[in-house]
Amino acid sequence: MKYCSECGQPVEQRIPEGDNRHRYVCVSCDTIHYQNPRIVAGTVPVWEGRILLCRRAIEPRYGYWTLPAGFMENAETTVEAAERETREEALANVQIEGLFSIIDVPHINQVHMFYRATLIDGQFGAGEESLESRLFAVDDIPWDELSFPTVRKTLELFLDDMKTQTYRLHQKDIRRPMAQHG
Repeated sequence: MKYCSECGQPVEQRIPEGDNRHRYVCVSCDTIHYQNPRIVAGTVPVWEGRILLCRRAIEPRYGYWTLPAGFMENAETTVEAAERETREEALANVQIEGLFSIIDVPHINQVHMFYRATLIDGQFGAGEESLESRLFAVDDIPWDELSFPTVRKTLELFLDDMKTQTYRLHQKDIRRPMAQHG
């Protein structure tokens, strides 16, 4: 950030009085510009025991499979964001069954939230951000072609819970691997 969105003057990074982190602060009007993590909301949509995945038509990870998910918009709840992303990416309407996973990804300043969901009518397709969407049986999930670690982790947890039909809320962290020395 170079300029203040309030007055257009330059900003500098410093720790504001009463704070403990560096923030962008306007040198003219003293507006503090906070930068906080972004929320990604999505679903684990199921129909007759199979899981709906979408093949990405956008970067990053073009051509890889993902759960329908995306960045939350202003003025919507996480449930609304998850439902909207599922409609946009998979042309599917879902009934939300409950929050399933919250995965913190601090090295990219994101929090990923996935909801258990059931397709309302079994209908789905490929939205603008998807090359295709497909229902996968548990044994047919394309593990080597999954888009993101949060998708993999959520699916692993979901399949574990699916075995016992006891779904609980999972909270995990995915951190950047530390560099190997020597």
